[in-house]
Amino acid sequence: MAVVHASTVGVPIDTVQVSAYTIATDAPESDGTLEWTSTTLVVAEAAAGDHRGLGYTYADIATATLIRDRLAPLLHGRDAMGVTAAWAAMRHAIRNLGRPGVASMAIAAVDAALWDLKARLLDVPLVALLGQVHASVPVYGSGGFTSYSITRLREQLFTWARDGIGAVKMKVGREPTRDVQRVRAAREAIGADVQLFVDANGAYARKQALALAEHFVADGVRWFEEPVSSDDLVGLRLLRDRAPAGMDIAAGEHGYDLPYFERMLEAGAVDCLQADASRCAGITEFLRVAALCDARSLPLSSHTAPSLHLHPCAALAATRHMEYFHDHVRIERMLFDGAAVPVDGRLAPDLTRPGLGLTFKRADAARYEVH
Repeated sequence: MAVVHASTVGVPIDTVQVSAYTIATDAPESDGTLEWTSTTLVVAEAAAGDHRGLGYTYADIATATLIRDRLAPLLHGRDAMGVTAAWAAMRHAIRNLGRPGVASMAIAAVDAALWDLKARLLDVPLVALLGQVHASVPVYGSGGFTSYSITRLREQLFTWARDGIGAVKMKVGREPTRDVQRVRAAREAIGADVQLFVDANGAYARKQALALAEHFVADGVRWFEEPVSSDDLVGLRLLRDRAPAGMDIAAGEHGYDLPYFERMLEAGAVDCLQADASRCAGITEFLRVAALCDARSLPLSSHTAPSLHLHPCAALAATRHMEYFHDHVRIERMLFDGAAVPVDGRLAPDLTRPGLGLTFKRADAARYEVH
């Protein structure tokens, strides 16, 4: 067990630095409502003493500009051990910019870097600092983009199933008339024993989603994510009440602040709440979202960025599983040493490495740098 020395308390933050990298996808990707061919990774690094903490988000390059111009100067000289106080100062500083969107993602990257830095100063893995609950966390393979051919869809989902991941998720909603056929092809590829999830990214109308849910359940779909827009809380509640037995309704990935999640839970809109620490102002807010789930006996699932979520999810009783998102898994393996690999469908934090357990491969990332 690490011993906290007096010299560890009150360590001033020396610098907060930011960089951004745009990485092309390995093929065109799309879901029910969006298309993309690249992903931008924004990396924040906070230094104090001889230690450097790492945090990141997947966001527009404007996020990096906000960190550089607004958040980094604010944090200079603050106590590196006071992560929550630093988070509150950042939240206050962006009041007139608007909390949802870029501002929350900028705070998210820096907040993760500060948690990583604090754990490194104490020479403990972050999960130990937060209080470990789970030795490992189940993941579900996530991809199955609507831009994929049936062949590629089947190959990707089959590979995850073959490698021991017990649940896989595919995108639906771009061409609703083809979705039943695509879901059936996915089920044939993964066999009967692997759970099948679908994600419409809000592409369906309410009654359209209800009708498709009845078709999907015939192929064993057990998770229907954003069947309608996540802003349509009445529609989500309708789906939750009327979806076939055994099919969970999930949403929450677009939440940027605690009131958003509170409204979703008050509406009874989901069976499982999703949250994304790279969007909802970081690990600090992610922990607060988990407390809302605890208060309502609802499970929590993390959205994308598995290397960022592993330690917090392993420290939360509410955790159900983590999204092992194809795009982000690929980037994190490329650019972070220490990115965990599933064993028997689960990720386990490396307790021999301090903080998040990640080291940024700066030289490997240089070719992608845009900021």
